[in-house]
Amino acid sequence: MTIPQRVLGTAGATVGAVGYGAMSFAKPYGQTDNDTDDTPYDLIGRALDLGVTLIDTADVYGPSEEIIGKAVAGRRDQVVLATKFGIVRPLGPDGPPVINGRPEYVRERAERSLTQLGTDHIDLYYQHRVDPDVPIEETVGAMAELVAEGKVRHIGLSEAAPDTIRRAHATHPLAAIETEWSLWSRDIEDEVFPLCRELGIGVVPYSPLGRGMLTGNITSIDDLPADDYRRTMPRFSREAFATNLAAVAVVREIARAHDAAPGQVALAWLLAKAPDVVPIPGTLHTTRLEENAGAAHLTLTGEEFARLDALKVVGERETEMGHNWSYGVTPPR
Repeated sequence: MTIPQRVLGTAGATVGAVGYGAMSFAKPYGQTDNDTDDTPYDLIGRALDLGVTLIDTADVYGPSEEIIGKAVAGRRDQVVLATKFGIVRPLGPDGPPVINGRPEYVRERAERSLTQLGTDHIDLYYQHRVDPDVPIEETVGAMAELVAEGKVRHIGLSEAAPDTIRRAHATHPLAAIETEWSLWSRDIEDEVFPLCRELGIGVVPYSPLGRGMLTGNITSIDDLPADDYRRTMPRFSREAFATNLAAVAVVREIARAHDAAPGQVALAWLLAKAPDVVPIPGTLHTTRLEENAGAAHLTLTGEEFARLDALKVVGERETEMGHNWSYGVTPPR
């Protein structure tokens, strides 16, 4: 059974209700090649068979673009390819991130992504983080030129502040905003989500499973690999872990009532928020991919939805929230 489809915003693409986040191919949580028996080609092929058509990556996700390009060869018309540009150096131990939103850089990275993906167009092109030194109108203006040339079909922003989103949308319609959103991270609901509803912009939540916590498979900080960067996140600290694990226990309880997996409950909660919310969980396992897709067929009761809405999580979602990394702003034009 394939999953139902959704349309990203008033001007966006039609995609499966659950997408696939391909950051997993960069193995961000200390994974090794032994962490999966499935090849990326198995995963992507199975995703398309299930109707998981939004495949989301970025130019900084290691070999992800090239892997996806090869995986969808021969099935290009079945997939909505999304990729991102803008992060030159990620946030990390080497210091603050380096972000580039200059128009010439937009075009340079788009051309590179087209080559890596082996395609003549990108279905959904995001600015991964907004540049604090470049007016958003200039960046989006360059993205709009790519749309006019047929190299990009739709555009979006990732982790942008409300004013940035409004200015960008006035320059060229945005199909989607990508941002972290889950039972684990809900600050989008204060301003960004209402603005997207107002402007007719779809929302693509990344890390919709709370960076793995909402699957119920992490019961101790010691379950994480020694080099897993989640160990540096405040919500995974030993001080916060017990409180946050109690929230996961509620998710597990609701899952048992539906004979479902905890991750499916977390995804179903997101899907119920609006008809153009399309979460993009990542995984290196076909069985987990199938499980995530199954969330599109799970309906929560009003009481269950209220219990999940009431969950409390402690700790910031990132170690460092500055440097325009979350809800970024740009200077006036």
